[in-house]
Amino acid sequence: MYPRGSNNVQLNFSGLGCWLTLFGMIWLLGAVGLGWLVKSIAVLTGLVIIAPVIGFLGFRWWLGRNLVEGACPVCQNPMTGLNNLQTQCLNCGTPLQGTRDGFKRATQAGTVEVSAVEIDEDGASKTVTVEVLPPLDDPN
Repeated sequence: MYPRGSNNVQLNFSGLGCWLTLFGMIWLLGAVGLGWLVKSIAVLTGLVIIAPVIGFLGFRWWLGRNLVEGACPVCQNPMTGLNNLQTQCLNCGTPLQGTRDGFKRATQAGTVEVSAVEIDEDGASKTVTVEVLPPLDDPN
């Protein structure tokens, strides 16, 4: 306990260092000039606002040029994919290549497409269709 009549004066300077630092920075910037700081903040603010807008518009332009919509050539299931990108049909599992005209089967060179018809015991239906598929143009 403090005796009566004693003057205990306590000064708290714990926050004074922060204020002195802030005052020193303001004085230094005022001596050098604040024009460059204001211009820098304005440019950074402009970039933060403009860059996402330009990025979004650029992505929409790229997607409009490269998005392919069409049907699977095997099962006619409607599909969406990217141009010059190999994908797989979700319905039948056929590997497909997206082109500007739609989807084509992704075939290796020398692949033979065979359509077999069931042949009766008497041999009446002997129609068999064999088609050699052209190799897929590789853009790379």
